[in-house]
Amino acid sequence: MAKLILIIAFKLLLLAAVVSAGKGDDFAKVIDRKLLGLHKEKLTFFRVYWHDIQSGSNPTSVVLRPPLSNSSFFGAVTVIDNRLTTGVPVNSTLVGQAQGIYAAVGQHDSSALMVMNFAFKTGKYNGSTISILGRNEVLTKVREMPVIGGSGLFRFARGYVEARTMWFDQKTGDATVEYSCYVMHY
Repeated sequence: MAKLILIIAFKLLLLAAVVSAGKGDDFAKVIDRKLLGLHKEKLTFFRVYWHDIQSGSNPTSVVLRPPLSNSSFFGAVTVIDNRLTTGVPVNSTLVGQAQGIYAAVGQHDSSALMVMNFAFKTGKYNGSTISILGRNEVLTKVREMPVIGGSGLFRFARGYVEARTMWFDQKTGDATVEYSCYVMHY
């Protein structure tokens, strides 16, 4: 009889273990951030110039979907692989590329949804990226967009960028925009 009670108790414990394993409560765990090399958080500031070139034989910005009408840019979708440089002239020192898309989302204003990565190609940030996602009201003097992540030296990045148009050619659509970036990272 004692053996039978022991067997039943064992089977009940086994059944309880199987049932609780299926709840999925153990899919995540807290880990020490130092195991990932995450020590003290830093704030990095940098300024780059974003060159949006739609004209010429080698554009860096291509409209994939034209606007719905000629009177508004609403609906236009553009893919970019723009130079990031240290100065306003397009032939300034190259530090990386801005790769992504922007879409004209304002029916009654000139706002765009910006989805892009700044992929750095030089110095200690070579191979690192920051990801920017936000609203850009392009006719406003200073626009602010959030930094939502990053990779490499900018892993776990957060912060914001300020965009200021340095020049814009209405005829060609070419522009240079200054990006002041404030990035918290480990």
